Amino acid sequence: MRAWRAAGNLIAGVGMTAVCAVAAAQTYPSKPIRFVIPYPPGGASDVTARIIGAKMTEAWAQQVIIDNRPGANGIIALEQVAKSAPDGYTILMANVGPNAINPVVYAKLPYDAIRDFAPVTLTTKVPQVIVANAYLPAKNIKELIALAKGQPDQIVFASGGSGSSNHLAFELFKSMSGVKIVHVAYKGDAPAMSDAISGYVQLTMPTVIAATGHIKSGKLRPLGVGTPKRVPALPDVPTVAEAGVPGYESESWGGVMSRAGTPQPIIDRLHAEITRILKVADVREKLEALGGEIVGSTPSEFSAYLKSEIAKWDKVAKTANIRLD
Repeated sequence: MRAWRAAGNLIAGVGMTAVCAVAAAQTYPSKPIRFVIPYPPGGASDVTARIIGAKMTEAWAQQVIIDNRPGANGIIALEQVAKSAPDGYTILMANVGPNAINPVVYAKLPYDAIRDFAPVTLTTKVPQVIVANAYLPAKNIKELIALAKGQPDQIVFASGGSGSSNHLAFELFKSMSGVKIVHVAYKGDAPAMSDAISGYVQLTMPTVIAATGHIKSGKLRPLGVGTPKRVPALPDVPTVAEAGVPGYESESWGGVMSRAGTPQPIIDRLHAEITRILKVADVREKLEALGGEIVGSTPSEFSAYLKSEIAKWDKVAKTANIRLD
């Protein structure tokens, strides 16, 4: 009899939890939502979050507060979300760096990239482009490879920081092309690109969003984009794969996540609203103008993609012996 009562109490408890979750979703959101960004204002993640957040505010009549938390390769922002209440009122603009690369280059993190977050949707993929300064003789990827093999460890590549997405993207290029190029880490993509333009370093690999203006002005020469196909913003620039490194693929990406444990009905509501927003004409126009490819995946698709990205960059980090402590 006691066993039956215990089982009945358990079932009742589970049922009550489900009812509470549904009730919470029906009233969600009933207060402002904090949208945490791991980077300073102005970058692709920030711009994407602000566009989505403005539309959410408009649709739900609840303010979406943009909270930029840059620093420590995104660790500060992700730790904040990982320790927030699992109620959907703190969401994260996830990114390849803190979510997929940090777990494989840092020996210890204050968050678990898989267990601590609930994927909502992959929002965009943002192409990266290998660019050279005007002084480098190489005019394309094949010429760069030939030049680098003829002058091992003489050409310098600048990244936005050790363990950053463009650092690992270029390490992947080096391993697949067999070249020896020196890496120099900067404190951000902007100073790395500035020194490439000035001629202090020969190469860098910013996003298409950041590089397009300098490419059009002639200050930087595009050699190849990391995406599987050419990008509309730079239609005449070949992919790295077609330009001389078959199978090469690397791109930055962004997506929305909540704290793990957020009730599924709230995840579903967030997913439905954000994917709806991504289909709105002016949103698509703004994001595509920045060079982004709009995705809008399901939570399960985003989860699978994140795991595949972690596995991919783990191999690159081990090959290049990249570890940060």
